Amino acid sequence: MALLLAIALFVAQAISFTLLLGERRSLILEQVTGPAVARLNDAIERSAMGRGPGADRGRVRRVPGNPVEAGLPRVAAVESTVREGMKELGHPVRQVVTGVRPFNTSDFDWPRRRFDRNRHPVDEILIAVETPKLGWFVTRAGWPREGLFLVWRLFFQTLILYGVILLPVLWIGRRISRPLRDLTRAAERFDPRVPGEPIPEQGPLDVSGLIAAFNALRLRIGAMLEEKDRMLGAIGHDLRTPLAALRVRIESVEDEQDRLRMADTIAEMNKTLEDILSLARMGRPSEAETDVDLNALVDAVVADFHDLGQDVSFEETGRLRLKLRPSLMRRAVRNLIENAVKYGHAADVRIDARPGHVAIIVADQGPGIAEDQLETVFDPFTRLETSRNRDTGGVGLGLALARSIVREAGGDIRLTNRPEGGLAATITLPR
Repeated sequence: MALLLAIALFVAQAISFTLLLGERRSLILEQVTGPAVARLNDAIERSAMGRGPGADRGRVRRVPGNPVEAGLPRVAAVESTVREGMKELGHPVRQVVTGVRPFNTSDFDWPRRRFDRNRHPVDEILIAVETPKLGWFVTRAGWPREGLFLVWRLFFQTLILYGVILLPVLWIGRRISRPLRDLTRAAERFDPRVPGEPIPEQGPLDVSGLIAAFNALRLRIGAMLEEKDRMLGAIGHDLRTPLAALRVRIESVEDEQDRLRMADTIAEMNKTLEDILSLARMGRPSEAETDVDLNALVDAVVADFHDLGQDVSFEETGRLRLKLRPSLMRRAVRNLIENAVKYGHAADVRIDARPGHVAIIVADQGPGIAEDQLETVFDPFTRLETSRNRDTGGVGLGLALARSIVREAGGDIRLTNRPEGGLAATITLPR
């Protein structure tokens, strides 16, 4: 804003300078040509009566030839104005010649007051006219030099304007922008898990009102999240209790096959409930970050699948310390391996450590996923197989929960189809 205002002021000053320069040139032209035409007219009329000026004395002199030296700068505006003036006075002239040269007090008679070195002009202009019968007449007048005076005048006027207008505007802009910058930083750093201090309500009324609204909004968001956590806890408790009761009651079912099928259904319901609650609580996890050996964490998850007789391989690496929430990260890795085993019948897990990040790669040999659905499968409750048969997949929360966990840790998950066949799920974590 200050830069635009400075440019606008400069443009306004430039326009004002151009108009001032035009008016100054018009005034100089009038001041020079008016007296010159009057003096030349008087000299021509006196010469016609035999009482004309001489060649060596007077403000106007009669000379035998063109007195203007060749090479002197000419002023076309003065020549045309003098020509028109003489014509209006009844003295048509053949030529009007001008020449600008340094001021010289010895050539012509100047009034004594003009000899003041602090007052007389630096340059003078010679104005010579040729009449058809009487020959050449010449006079001279002061001619201001087009120097740096006006440029410096514009410069100092601009500085004064900047001081009077721009400095207060900068002060006002700073008073407005500083609380806005504080508000921007607070919005960027906003974390519902951290209460934080309210932003001081300062600045103009509209800015301070905006800051007050943000402070109130942050409190409302915190209260809503607290209420959501309490509600989720109550829902989890209210649903787990009847599920546990059902689990006890099915023990009385005599048919073992029916009893196992019921137990699997209850276990699947418990897992689904846990996934929903975990996904809903993301952003406000109760587990603290700790220093974790990522290699040991992944190895423990793979060992669990070995205990279940699943075909999961893992290339162990050296110790790799990262600050993570271990339970959540184990869950994210487990969800990816479960998908690989379920759809690709086997999982190949490895860790790729780079200077800036660490990648956990879970590859399978399944059919892969269409390119246009590689991102869609991360949406909650999204499944490529739409039958909802739990033998062919869950309810579509595994990948969504895994991505939420990894992004909360500062990383991301992406899926890619392998050239040799199968799908590769890559967790990328910053080091």
